Amino acid sequence: MGNVIAVCISEKKGVQKKNVGSARFIEDWGIENDAHAGKWHRQVSLLSQDRVEEFRARGAVVDDGAFGENLVVSGFDFKNLPVGTKFRCNDVLLEMTQIGKQCHAHCEIYKVMGDCIMPREGVFARVLHGGTISVGDTLTIVEEE
Repeated sequence: MGNVIAVCISEKKGVQKKNVGSARFIEDWGIENDAHAGKWHRQVSLLSQDRVEEFRARGAVVDDGAFGENLVVSGFDFKNLPVGTKFRCNDVLLEMTQIGKQCHAHCEIYKVMGDCIMPREGVFARVLHGGTISVGDTLTIVEEE
């Protein structure tokens, strides 16, 4: 079980996301008003709060959303879960579709720190069922029946 620490969006690609506290997730699309939403397999990005805190402990000054993540969640080490894992939060059902991503152009975080955790720690999901997720909500893994 995990706790939602931040819900982040950006209205344009290429800029850091901002914690908006609550957002509407749209089935087979992503998050309302987020630039990365669309009919593809990376509709929502998730990052473990523990990995963010470890990065901050190395001297990085990063706000929630700085890595381009939509959801910051405590209680899960996402990259160690298998693709296909399903998560439920309120009415929202997410299915993990990808672990990590290739970074084509180094972001500002990488330029300052010489590293960025999103390419290896971030995971991506598609929205199977929509609804609203807010900071403080509980995210759970849906066990296959």
